[in-house]
Amino acid sequence: MHGEVIATTQLTPQLVRVTLGGAGLDDFAPSPYADSYVNAFFIPRDAPYEVPFDEADVRKHAREFRPLPRRITVRSWDPERRELALDFAVHGDVGYAGSWAFNAKPGDRLQFRGPGGGYSPHSEADSYMFVGDESALPAIAVAAESVPEGRRVTIVAEVEDSAGEIELRSTGNLDIHWVHRAGRHDENLLAEAVHALPRTDGTVSAFVHGEAESIRAVRRVLLGENIVTPEYLSCSPYWRHGHTDEQWRSVKAAWVREVEAEPLGVSRL
Repeated sequence: MHGEVIATTQLTPQLVRVTLGGAGLDDFAPSPYADSYVNAFFIPRDAPYEVPFDEADVRKHAREFRPLPRRITVRSWDPERRELALDFAVHGDVGYAGSWAFNAKPGDRLQFRGPGGGYSPHSEADSYMFVGDESALPAIAVAAESVPEGRRVTIVAEVEDSAGEIELRSTGNLDIHWVHRAGRHDENLLAEAVHALPRTDGTVSAFVHGEAESIRAVRRVLLGENIVTPEYLSCSPYWRHGHTDEQWRSVKAAWVREVEAEPLGVSRL
């Protein structure tokens, strides 16, 4: 499946929305999940093929010319217009996915599989907590719009500064806490902000996605301080500070096993 770029929107210095259309989306069927994503394929520079391509055929090329898969968040799907909005975390002209979005122009094409996903807000929860950085903001935005009407929704989001803040809406009662890192990397920024929140009664459903070590720290607070029980916690490390995408993909499974093996009941802040 593939789409053709019809528009790009710079949401913040770190977020770009790319809207796709065209006949290549005729078979697209939306995912029911709040963290819906597509597995997009980015073609290395000088590769001898273009979109659309046959996945089996391109795997016959030398490794440096094979397409690089990346998961990209689906922000919205317009079934009448047949338009798909994908939100990219970008860091200028760096990395395959971010660089493609940063430079995308109308007429460019993107091939992908999907969509996939795995998280939806628990309908039976009394309140919701969504935590993450820019890479998680698109999924957080979708999740906040998906909760049962009138429930309490707390968002704790890490961005560079006020320019990184976006408009967030919810069917629930929304309480937003922006955390500005101001040029520094501190894996405890989000965890400290979550720790400082007032406690609420009832069952809390939490969605914690973003940078790996920040997610680990938040997880320790939520479980160690009995804010959330494991069955109501969704944790997903999208990336890791100091690692390229390829480096992170090679160690991610081991990292997840290590984190899930940590004993509960220890906040470590």
